[in-house]
Amino acid sequence: MFKDTIEWITQQIDSSNEFIKKTLEIDKKLSFIYFINSLVDSEMIQKIIIKPFFELPSDDHFEAYLLSLPQQTNFKTNEDILANLLSGCVLIAIKDKFLLVDLKKSHVDQVQPINIEPTILGSQFSLSEDLQTNINIIRNYYQQPNLTVETSTIGKINKQQYALVYDREKIKKDVLKKLKKRLSEIDKQLIQTPAQLINYINNKGKWTSYFPTTLLTERSDRIIYNLAGGKIVVMMEGSPNAIIAPAVFFDFLVTMEDNYHSFWISTFLRSLRYVGLVICILLPGLYVAVSSYSPEVLRVELALTIAGSRVGVPYPPFIEVLFMLFFMELLVEASIRLPKAMSATATTVGGLILGQAATEAALTSNIMIIIISAVAISTFVIPINEMSFAVRTVRLVLIIFSTIFGLAGLVLATIGLIMYLVNLTSFGEPYLRLYNYRRKENEGTL
Repeated sequence: MFKDTIEWITQQIDSSNEFIKKTLEIDKKLSFIYFINSLVDSEMIQKIIIKPFFELPSDDHFEAYLLSLPQQTNFKTNEDILANLLSGCVLIAIKDKFLLVDLKKSHVDQVQPINIEPTILGSQFSLSEDLQTNINIIRNYYQQPNLTVETSTIGKINKQQYALVYDREKIKKDVLKKLKKRLSEIDKQLIQTPAQLINYINNKGKWTSYFPTTLLTERSDRIIYNLAGGKIVVMMEGSPNAIIAPAVFFDFLVTMEDNYHSFWISTFLRSLRYVGLVICILLPGLYVAVSSYSPEVLRVELALTIAGSRVGVPYPPFIEVLFMLFFMELLVEASIRLPKAMSATATTVGGLILGQAATEAALTSNIMIIIISAVAISTFVIPINEMSFAVRTVRLVLIIFSTIFGLAGLVLATIGLIMYLVNLTSFGEPYLRLYNYRRKENEGTL
């Protein structure tokens, strides 16, 4: 059995020059160690395995010492041994027995600064790319005995390790059951990040899952608040982001800074975000519907101002809106893809030149430039990117209905959107469920 296992492992990975086999022998003691050189910490091998082998008096003492190590890993099959070797473990053969010791080399355990969800107040550091470091951060901030961590792997090729973290006293059992079921049903070859994993667990991975039902965050304080509120956190090896489930619509419009301000300031800031959300969704469609079908709903002076600004524009309002929105989306995409040193300058110059040139060439009106600027600013007020992306495309649907049916189409499309959100659920939780954040502040619901 011993020899067959070694031969099988050797056949699997002996083609790699990094696969190292060492013999440890002194007096009547004999042991063999196997590892992949690029994955393990050579200093730890010398300190934890090789040095004790030559210092301890017998094989029995050495075996007892290895079994007492906290890095000692359990296994059942040859495939488990191979998987552990490929993840950075050292295989030790002693007295026809196998032991695995986790001595992986890690260069990603440094806590990363916050980039996606910046705040003026609160923590300025997020998580790291090392899963054990992230679990350590959460346990340090959430010092409760009920905190439960369950680890597993996903992805047939890379076998990416992930962890489910939750408070077993506060979590809803049916939500946990549904999330575990969806994770077990994922049959993909390669999953590398939580952002990729979200695509497969949101509403069972169906393409009709348009609005996000899980929240992706990099902030440790947001993770702690949601754990205290009875939610589940999913973290993956190699990523400083975490998934929070379930997530409802209003979770995507709340920032951690709301918890650090006074009641009135937090209420004012949240109100600004909701107003920005309404402007972002409705303003382009409202402009098309009013200017094309129902200018009489405006004051005479405002209607004449809009009509005057459109003198010489050769296209109808919906073409004008789509034209400007298209180039605005191009500028946003360019700002994301360009290097940081160039993105701010390129997008600012591009926006100024585009707006001025389009107005002077009578391809668009001055009112349209103001509307697109207001829509762009309102879009960036939404604090969570997943919701921002969904909202940016929803407004295109409202523009189409406004173009065809006018104000009636805009109203009907808005009602249809609300009906869709009302019927949407996140792991059984109603998507439009309201929270009183201040009332539940001490409970940690955010």
